[in-house]
Amino acid sequence: MPSNMKTTIHAIVTETLVHFRSYNIISKNYIMLYKYCKDRLLFTKISNRKLFLLVLFQILILTSSFFIGSSTERRTIVKTLTPEEKLIIIREHPDSFSKDTLINLLKELNVKYPHIVLAQSIIETGHWTSRIFNENNNLFGMKEARSRIHTAKKTEHNHAYYETWRESVYDYAFYQCRYLSKLKSETEYFEYLGKNYAEAPNYVANLKRVIKNENLVNIFK
Repeated sequence: MPSNMKTTIHAIVTETLVHFRSYNIISKNYIMLYKYCKDRLLFTKISNRKLFLLVLFQILILTSSFFIGSSTERRTIVKTLTPEEKLIIIREHPDSFSKDTLINLLKELNVKYPHIVLAQSIIETGHWTSRIFNENNNLFGMKEARSRIHTAKKTEHNHAYYETWRESVYDYAFYQCRYLSKLKSETEYFEYLGKNYAEAPNYVANLKRVIKNENLVNIFK
């Protein structure tokens, strides 16, 4: 059970006992509980069984609302995903970054034109040496998205911050699914990057140079 749920349950149980305390006699260890009977003008003891059922009822209400709320939220998120985004399965991996693990993840996610994506990573991070990569785990110079699903946690150094480098790759995959999935050729892909992604005027030329010099196409054959 999540710790925040435990805290909430504890608060509800405590609140229930305090509520009774306002007009009941409760022993210091909260084992003996009494209620006032107006007809008999007496305090009558509440059985432990009734007390247990009361607390159990409170817990059931809380847990039901928690799971119903979580389920509703998950269904709402899923409904906003495109068919391509639904194909992306995010898993947690404890391994550290390397060029090979990046290549393997690009293959696993079946990203479009992975050699171009790998070249983007190389250029955006200076072969994975930049501050944005080392401090933000940001492989592609991405900014925190505002109008699509993303995996960034916040913005730092004017760029998206990710808890792991893999989350940066997932974010690019979501970006590609949302904006580039309908492009039918490398030419269209380069044109889109040049107009909508690049900040440097020679961005596309640099991508093509890296792809050729490092033989990136063959890596994904």
